[in-house]
Amino acid sequence: MKQFLRRLSRHASGVAMTEFALALPLLLTAGMWGAETVNLTVTHMRISQLAMQIADNASRIGDQSVLADRKIYEADVNDLLAGAQIQAGQLRLFEHGRVILSSLETVPGTAGQQYIHWQRCRGVKKSVSSYGGEGKGLDGSLTGMGPKGEEVSASTGDAVMFVEITYDYQPLIANLFTGSNAARIIHTTAAFNVRDDRDLAQIYQRDTTAPDTVAGCNAYTT
Repeated sequence: MKQFLRRLSRHASGVAMTEFALALPLLLTAGMWGAETVNLTVTHMRISQLAMQIADNASRIGDQSVLADRKIYEADVNDLLAGAQIQAGQLRLFEHGRVILSSLETVPGTAGQQYIHWQRCRGVKKSVSSYGGEGKGLDGSLTGMGPKGEEVSASTGDAVMFVEITYDYQPLIANLFTGSNAARIIHTTAAFNVRDDRDLAQIYQRDTTAPDTVAGCNAYTT
């Protein structure tokens, strides 16, 4: 028995397994933290690209005509938002976030006074525009839209399509690895000038007897 115990005390074959067992929780935690951080970064990038895609597409929609300024229709806006949902894929954009599309223009008859002519929204997240709703700026209170000191503004007779997306990040593993609640809310913006001469009077209905749904900002739906 003494010889057996002496041999056992010199036996080192289980040392690596013991060290691995002790280190495994730390390794798993670091791995999951890293995976969640990468996924959060990728999601930020995808939401930012979606905002740019929506703004870019919104700047192009409308009827082609060489005789009159291009009109846009409620059906065009609905198709635009539907395309964003498809492009978002597994992010399920409208189930976990909200898209706000604003038309930034100049008040008719003024020397460049900025205002939000119309807005269209989609998504269930309770979120409103950081810059105000339709009509904001008619009193001269709006200098533009965008981060303070970096606001974009529309030229006289032109419009800027300004998109805001607010999205609740959906964790890959658990919220434990993404920090505070504020860190899990993604907010991004994008803006594009309209590409052609556009009829800025309003958004039209193709068939007034069977009007298309208006994606108003008073509704929170997908």
